[in-house]
Amino acid sequence: MATLLENWRTKAYGDGLSKAEQETLWQEYFALEKGFYEEVLKDPSHVYEGTVKELADHFGIDVFHFTGVLDGIDDSLKGYHNPIDTMDEDTQVKIEIDPETLYYNMVEAKASWLYGLPEWDAILSEEKRHELYRKQKASNTIRREGKKIYPNDLCPCGSGKKYKKCHMRIDQENELKAFASAN
Repeated sequence: MATLLENWRTKAYGDGLSKAEQETLWQEYFALEKGFYEEVLKDPSHVYEGTVKELADHFGIDVFHFTGVLDGIDDSLKGYHNPIDTMDEDTQVKIEIDPETLYYNMVEAKASWLYGLPEWDAILSEEKRHELYRKQKASNTIRREGKKIYPNDLCPCGSGKKYKKCHMRIDQENELKAFASAN
């Protein structure tokens, strides 16, 4: 029997779904992920603990999509990792974010709809966010967890608009600003 993580990664990144089904899955995921981060960033010092199922219910996300959230946030937690490779619904997990690492990783994932959330204003100064943005872009390490976003794809922010009509210009402007300030 496949683990929660294997099931998530198989459907989200490859086998078992048509291109349209996979696109629908990602649109649903991005909308749920955005809501998750809006809540978590309201009080970044809050530590969430419970079973996978309990926390999924707390955030109003089904276990399948919440597995994707746990997979995505795992490298942004303070000093530990959840057992995402082996977890099931009853596995105890903990979410205690490291705000700077989380912001950096959101920039790395090119998730402008997440690192652009207004909740960041109360957590990290504009200067600190700019510094983290430049640091990530200068690192030249690109690790794409998801599929490449093309201009005619639906924007991952969940707006229903094409990427080129939504966040593409913002992402490009942010990259140009970071490049200009790095040189």
